Amino acid sequence: MSRYAPSSDLKEALDSSPEANTEDDKTEEDMPMPKNYLWLTIASCFCPAYPVNIVALVFSIMSLNSYNDGDIEGARRLGRNAKWVAVASIIIGLVIIGISCVVHFTRK
Repeated sequence: MSRYAPSSDLKEALDSSPEANTEDDKTEEDMPMPKNYLWLTIASCFCPAYPVNIVALVFSIMSLNSYNDGDIEGARRLGRNAKWVAVASIIIGLVIIGISCVVHFTRK
């Protein structure tokens, strides 16, 4: 045994140095929360395309739950699905409103 053997205190100090923490060691707290588009899905619930609205709302809530469980990539994917289903719901709702207005105002 050499008389200059490193003590455990020295090793702990070197392990906790800033150089030891690389970008690959990012924790969940470092990752920003992906968008779940909850506000958009709630707004789409006011359009008359109800089954599609509910699917968008479910995707949005599943995105929030996935983030809370630590699945960042799943939360991002579900949030993106919620956004596109909500946009489709709004477009379908506007088409339904437009058709109903045309039918209502063109009757004699």
